[in-house]
Amino acid sequence: MFDIAWSEFMLVGAVALVVIGPKDLPKAMRTVGQAVGKIRRMASEFQGQFNDAMREAELHDLKKQVEDVGGTVSTAMNTDFKPIEMPASTGLDDAALKEAEAKLAALPAPDPLPPVEIAPAEVASAEVAPVAQAASPEPAEEPAEPAPVKTPRKRKTAAAEPGEGSAA
Repeated sequence: MFDIAWSEFMLVGAVALVVIGPKDLPKAMRTVGQAVGKIRRMASEFQGQFNDAMREAELHDLKKQVEDVGGTVSTAMNTDFKPIEMPASTGLDDAALKEAEAKLAALPAPDPLPPVEIAPAEVASAEVAPVAQAASPEPAEEPAEPAPVKTPRKRKTAAAEPGEGSAA
C-alpha cells in the first residue's frame, strides 16, 4: 500500500502507544478508521462522477458523429439525386404490345385439370379387435393370474428396542 515494512509498522504502533497512551489508543484508532472510510467514500464518489462525465462526453461525441453522417447523407440526397427519366412511348412500342396481346389471344386455352376425388379414410373402432380374436383359429390365452403383492419388510434400527433380546 504505502510500501511500509512490518518492522516500520511495529515502530509506528509503539510510538503511538507511548505518545497517545493505552487508554486513548482505541478511540484514536476508531477516529483514524472513520477518517480513512470517509476518504475512500469521497474517492469512490469522485471516480463515479469522473466516469459519468467521460460517458457523457463519449455520448456527445457519438451524437455529433451521427449528426455529421446524417447531414452528409441528406445533402447528398438533395444535390446528387437525379430521377431516371422514362422515355416517351412511341407508336412502335404500342404496336408491339398490341401484337403480343393478339398472339396470346390466338393461343388455345389450356385443358382443364381432371377432377380429384378424395375417398373417406377407414376408421378403426373398438369392435374390430374382439371380432379378429374370435375369428382366429388359435385358442385365446386366458389372462395370467396377477403376481402376489409383497409387503415391505420392517427394517431393524441400530438401537434395539426393549424386549428384543437386549437387557434393559
